[in-house]
Amino acid sequence: TPRDCHPHPWPHTQGVPPPFLGPTPQDCHPHPWAPNCGSAVLPILGLHGAGTAAPHHWAPNCRAEAVGSVGGNSAGLTWLSPSQAEQNQVEEVRLRPVVSSARKRLPVTEGVVEVRYREGWAQICDKGWNHSNSRVVCGMMGFPAEKKVNRNFYKLYLERQRLSYWLHSVACTGNEVHISMCPLEFYRANSTASCKGGMPAVVSCVPGPLFTMGNAQKKKQRQQGQPRIRLKGGAKFGEGRVEVLKNNKWGTICDDRWNLLTASVVCRELGFGSAKEALTGARMGQGMGPIHMNEVQCTGSEKSIWSCPYKNITEEDCKHAEDAGVRCNIPYMGYETTIRLSGGRSRFEGRVEVAVGTDSGGLPTWGLICGDGWGTLEAMVACRQLGLGFANHGLQETWYWDASNVTEMVLSGVKCAGHEMALTHCQHHASGLNCKKTGTRFAAGVICSETASDLLLHASLVQETAYIEDRPLHMLYCAAEENCLSSTARNANWPYGHRRLLRFSSQIHNNGRADFRPKAGRHSWVWHECHRHYHSMDIFTHYDILTPNGTKVAEGHKASFCLEDTECQEDVAKRYECANFGEQGITVGCWDLYRHDIDCQWIDITDVKPGNYILQVVINPNYEVAESDFTNNAMKCNCKYDGHRIWVHTCHIGDAFSEEANKRFEQYPGQLNNQIV
Repeated sequence: TPRDCHPHPWPHTQGVPPPFLGPTPQDCHPHPWAPNCGSAVLPILGLHGAGTAAPHHWAPNCRAEAVGSVGGNSAGLTWLSPSQAEQNQVEEVRLRPVVSSARKRLPVTEGVVEVRYREGWAQICDKGWNHSNSRVVCGMMGFPAEKKVNRNFYKLYLERQRLSYWLHSVACTGNEVHISMCPLEFYRANSTASCKGGMPAVVSCVPGPLFTMGNAQKKKQRQQGQPRIRLKGGAKFGEGRVEVLKNNKWGTICDDRWNLLTASVVCRELGFGSAKEALTGARMGQGMGPIHMNEVQCTGSEKSIWSCPYKNITEEDCKHAEDAGVRCNIPYMGYETTIRLSGGRSRFEGRVEVAVGTDSGGLPTWGLICGDGWGTLEAMVACRQLGLGFANHGLQETWYWDASNVTEMVLSGVKCAGHEMALTHCQHHASGLNCKKTGTRFAAGVICSETASDLLLHASLVQETAYIEDRPLHMLYCAAEENCLSSTARNANWPYGHRRLLRFSSQIHNNGRADFRPKAGRHSWVWHECHRHYHSMDIFTHYDILTPNGTKVAEGHKASFCLEDTECQEDVAKRYECANFGEQGITVGCWDLYRHDIDCQWIDITDVKPGNYILQVVINPNYEVAESDFTNNAMKCNCKYDGHRIWVHTCHIGDAFSEEANKRFEQYPGQLNNQIV
């Protein structure tokens, strides 16, 4: 192996040849494992060659390709050739809790490290075991750090156990993403050699904030303030596009030289374990705004990605099509065992059933969820809990999936924010059922999808195109018919007089991984004779003028006149066009432009008094269509209105600034540009 990859020499005794490790990647990039391996029990992989620019992929069968092995003429040890090593593969690792109270609790944070051996499990001798080995095991199990273990307690307990050792020694540096990357020393097959002077390796891990229930941990997190790193666009916890906070603005990282060592620093900083995959090429969707870092090169031991060397970046260096992402190891929580889908045509859809206890045989009993109030956000949590990605639809009627013998409703009033790990973490009626329609046909259901769209507004275009127009009432009959004016317009002296409109263009991008399609099928689109087009959604966008403390003083709303691909990125073809009753939607990598001179592309500010305000635009406000990220659906601008002119400035997506900058923004009265018409 390259010296700079494994600086620590193998602790071999005299007469024992050095370990066989198999070829290693030239740039020390370890390889992630197959996604079908469970979180609580992870495979051990060998190393195999890869070019420096090769993407990181799993060995699909979760088996080692060549596992490092050592032996010689020491008693009980054997040195293995590559072909022998194949037979001596280690496939899985687990932490086995031995304290009775810990056995029932998830996640498992402490226990004996065991490796799968033939039909059972074998232990690792802790001779020479150190915190670096523990760090690697904890990282595999989804934990960011390790802590000391009371060896004496475990020694007393384990002396009474029948033990079967297979690994004699492990020598990790601590930065490996998987124990198979470390030099390993095996006992000879069928060896009953004892671990002289030692005992089985025991590891204790520190869970990240998401997986700790203690108030002390939550208090500590609050004191630390806002993190400077986050994940966006991922379907599961611990995966997503990496975004970092610099100069009070969130931005992405360019994927040049992005690898598992750097990805692991990100994962641990966020409170997860080591990285399973280092994702390149905007695999988790493209970000908006600045790209803050390029060619980040971590060794794996850093506490934060900000401690790693990196290059600043210019627009020419990198585009958002090269945004870096990660998939991290997370602790096994068992949430998917308390929920299931029934009756669907595929495993991605069906009526939602939740476990409510056990029957006399110890098997779980199941119940239904009341469909009242069930929507996209609740479905998002159910799909994530099941490991099925995002929700396409949250359904309040499921009579067409009536294939289960489960008939009792057991849960009602479920209301989720969308970020919860399980439905039990959402609000719901505490005791008893409060459901208007208790028939099984009104049980909640979901259709899940591995990908989802993600809509964002081009904030600077709003700022550049905002102006005031005094429009005569005789030109506003159509708009009034479609509710595009404020309610006081009804009392106006039609057709004389005018309404004062704040007009601006809006360009809505789909940066997700699936096309954005209207919820309603074309059979239920509504034809508007006045404007000569179909509406495919009741409300597609909210436009509001707010006071700095958030009180609404004017509003506009827009049904989707038609959703279509106005323009696309160079390599993307348009798919949706409204003409001739065409299909509506926004393709990934395309945007829909509503120009400032289109009817209803405005807010009626006739009744607004001069002052400082916030212009807010919210896309898909009722969560009618599923997206991978709803936190970026709002855009805000500062406005200064003097009764004749308006200045619009500091336009930004709702989650583009730091918390500190957002607080300043709400109260900031000044003006940064002079948009006057």
